[in-house]
Amino acid sequence: MLRIKDVMTPQAEVISPDATTEDAASIMKTLDIGVLPVCDEEGLVGILTDRDLVVRVLAATRDPKAMLVGEAMTPSVVYCFEDDDVEHAAAIMAGQQIRRLPVLDKNRKLVGIVSVGDIAVYTQDHQLTGRVLEDVSQPALPKRGEISHEGGFGEAA
Repeated sequence: MLRIKDVMTPQAEVISPDATTEDAASIMKTLDIGVLPVCDEEGLVGILTDRDLVVRVLAATRDPKAMLVGEAMTPSVVYCFEDDDVEHAAAIMAGQQIRRLPVLDKNRKLVGIVSVGDIAVYTQDHQLTGRVLEDVSQPALPKRGEISHEGGFGEAA
């Protein structure tokens, strides 16, 4: 049985919560990635996605040179362990609708990241990959509301 450590990308690029979101965007552009684990001296404290940058920085008209990663990141991080089997990580991805999962060692230190693509390439299990991709890709229900006078969505009365 394949373990996550056999298929993950080791030594994932990380960013500090004290870095600017402009720095994060620059790293994402340079490395052509859409997610950065956020780590401090204690370990993994969040995850920053390209979507976080769009929604929490750009759409909120915040200054990316001034806004810190810690303000824009998603603090609740779903992860797996390097000794988990691939099917377990695939189930987490499918259940949480996420395409990339940080990987921790037994001491809870970040050691890599695993993606749906890693699972597809290394397992060659087309049924497993298909199920994960289908579940991850299920559209979320849109938030229902009325259009406010400012042009955004408000809560329905």
